[in-house]
Amino acid sequence: MSRILITSALPYINGVKHLGNLAGSMLPADVYARFARARGHEVLYICATDEHGTPAELAAAAAGQDVITYCEEQHRAQHDIGRRFGMSWDWFGRSSSPQNARLTQHFADVLEDRGLIEERDDKLVYSIDDQRFLPDRYIEGTCPVCGYGKARGDQCDNCNSLLDPIDLKDAYSVISGSRNLEVRETRHLYLLQSKLQPQIRDWLDSKAEFPALTRSIANKHLEEGLIDRGITRDLAWGVPVTRGGQPRTGFEGKVFYVWFDAPIEYIAATQEWADASGAEWRSWWRTDEGATEVRYVEFMGKDNVAFHTVSFPATILGSGEPWKTVDVLKSFNWLNWYGGRFSTSNQRGVFMDAALEILPPDAWRWYLTANSPEHSDTSFTWELLTAAVNRDLADVLGNFVNRIMKFCEARFGGVIPAGGEPGPLEESLFAEVSSRIADITEQFEALEIRKSAQALRGLWVLGNEYLQEAAPWTAIKTDPERAAVIVRTAINLAALYARVSAPVIPFTAEAMALAVGEGYPPAWPSDDGRAELSRLPAGRAVTAPPVLFRKIEAEDLVVWEARFGGG
Repeated sequence: MSRILITSALPYINGVKHLGNLAGSMLPADVYARFARARGHEVLYICATDEHGTPAELAAAAAGQDVITYCEEQHRAQHDIGRRFGMSWDWFGRSSSPQNARLTQHFADVLEDRGLIEERDDKLVYSIDDQRFLPDRYIEGTCPVCGYGKARGDQCDNCNSLLDPIDLKDAYSVISGSRNLEVRETRHLYLLQSKLQPQIRDWLDSKAEFPALTRSIANKHLEEGLIDRGITRDLAWGVPVTRGGQPRTGFEGKVFYVWFDAPIEYIAATQEWADASGAEWRSWWRTDEGATEVRYVEFMGKDNVAFHTVSFPATILGSGEPWKTVDVLKSFNWLNWYGGRFSTSNQRGVFMDAALEILPPDAWRWYLTANSPEHSDTSFTWELLTAAVNRDLADVLGNFVNRIMKFCEARFGGVIPAGGEPGPLEESLFAEVSSRIADITEQFEALEIRKSAQALRGLWVLGNEYLQEAAPWTAIKTDPERAAVIVRTAINLAALYARVSAPVIPFTAEAMALAVGEGYPPAWPSDDGRAELSRLPAGRAVTAPPVLFRKIEAEDLVVWEARFGGG
């Protein structure tokens, strides 16, 4: 058993997240966390809402609330909807926590003590019509690198270049659309990332387990040369700027930049968990207190990679303190919406709360895992969703479980039958199941999310193939012992499906486990097919579960396309 720390990109506070957010961070993190727990590892899965910055202020104003009340309400909403989707967080914290404020201020102090933070007179964009300085993400314009027309002030989503807002061409205020902008002087703290480039390069080169997408994005920024980044902003909502525990002179109306404090919340949220549970947190994060034995795995979309392979490592490494850094940063491409992007601000696509109004969580979990935007962008379509639910879940998995359980009820009184010995067909099945379990385990261990789903489906298919060839409904007429072997083997196969499917479709896995009299959550199976298909004792009562998955009908699609678009 090993200790595994898992984090996923922090969902921003401004509303319920869309399916793209779920597919690119929280869901694969949860799938891996559930798998690792089943394997017997000590797992700590940490997430939190990212609550600071101008978007929170503006969203609160639009809702007619003060920002603190708004964030409290939205945090509860995101926590609740995540739990309904089966997110098995050990803690879901808040970046506005006092733990994060103290830790952010601590990092700023030690970085400055090491000569890596300095005050600079800065030139920032000021909106005359809005009467405020515009944070990076509230300025848009044409990217000076690639010419993309809707680049944000901090980053271009088209070419992934990190930008300075004053370099944008044809810039305008996202708040009002005003182009009545000017550059004014203000004073801010800068993190001197340029001094840390060799150290960050060496750190990145040491990360052999980083996937190609993560490495390519990080290398791009290092090859372009790291720039010093402002880590304070002219805002009211955020972590106050201090020095030595006291308000910093001249910075009374400023806060730390959200991209400085938000990644620190991974550590602070772990402290929140410890404070709430009576556990200890330092052995998860301090390498001088046991964290060298922790495997740290992080999940996020590609737009967050630069900040977590450059900016956050600059904070951690620059501190000179023995903090744990990520071992594997699993990054994902985009899940797109009919050729465009899902968008929270434009309410474009299907959002998590609405998704659960039309289908159960496991239908979405399976679809998003089986079509994970892992190695390339993928597009959501109603047709792909229908195929995932109707073919994979209803026709393959649900059909097998319901067929064999109902047959057992009808012909064996709902009791696993004794008698008979496995024949050549079972021996072949044992060998094939052994191979399939080993493959599924290997794919999960390798964090190959999409391949894990493919391997899982392949195991499900074996059940229907076995029943078709073994034909217990025929055997029962002439050879009851042979029928008993088939039914006993097939029910064991259903129990195995509950165990290996639990990381992806946990609610359905629990229903399957209870139907065959097994506990939940289950331990991960061995790759010994014979042993796994002989676990359940003869004489145990079993009960056919309700239909596991209702099929999507043509009339459903008409309603959904009218409501959400697409098609």
